[in-house]
Amino acid sequence: MEDAEQRPFQVRFGWGGEDLAVLAPVSDTVVIVDVLRFTTAVSVAVTHGAQVLPFPWHDATAAQFAARHGAVLAGRRADPSTPWSLSPTDLAGIPAGTRLVLPSPNGAALSAAAAGLGATLIAGCLRNAAAVGTLLAGEVAAGRAVAVIAAGERWPDPSGRAHAGPLRAAVEDFLGAGAIIARAVDAGVLPRAHISPEARAAMAAFRAAAPDLHGDLRASVSGRELRNLGWDDDVAAAAQLDADAVVPVLRSGAFTPLRPRVG
Repeated sequence: MEDAEQRPFQVRFGWGGEDLAVLAPVSDTVVIVDVLRFTTAVSVAVTHGAQVLPFPWHDATAAQFAARHGAVLAGRRADPSTPWSLSPTDLAGIPAGTRLVLPSPNGAALSAAAAGLGATLIAGCLRNAAAVGTLLAGEVAAGRAVAVIAAGERWPDPSGRAHAGPLRAAVEDFLGAGAIIARAVDAGVLPRAHISPEARAAMAAFRAAAPDLHGDLRASVSGRELRNLGWDDDVAAAAQLDADAVVPVLRSGAFTPLRPRVG
């Protein structure tokens, strides 16, 4: 088990709920990365002064959860009952002070699962890679361990239920995780020996893709799914590297902004 926990290294990387369950209990800070679209939506909303409450599923229980917490429930994009959804493009117009329940079967579900595991929880993406990476560099310099978790997607299970089957690795989350790790390395002096091979692989993938992140996101499976729905603007928003300067941290069940310490 210790090998799976990547304990010899302060900077760790893993995939989905399986690695989250292993890495979070032995890490001080955990970053969830769901580029298309949950953590990108969180970054945009929090940058504009909103608070985001993650919730795993968009069903009747989500509405009840929102009512209990004095929050607005996000809907599906183009739902006339609400202007807010997982769309980072639309969330650029959210008013400061809004409390938004944002359901998602991947990033939000992982955030909810991680909330009880003891580590500080951060929503990371390409847009806030520099801000989150700077914070992680400070954590590592202080002797603490960090884990970056790429959410990925889920295949249907054998009965056909969506998001209930095995993990499908999503390249956009690999690149987002790699961007955060690369920015942490750029912000601090992190010896190679402090970064796990898994984390170094994600960082290398990001550095190779950096010249055309938008192109790679558009061509990815998830990107093509969004483009087929007419949501290429969300893919473009998600590809804007270092566009947001705040770090969304989960506190009392809601992602709120924490500006990274510098120096």
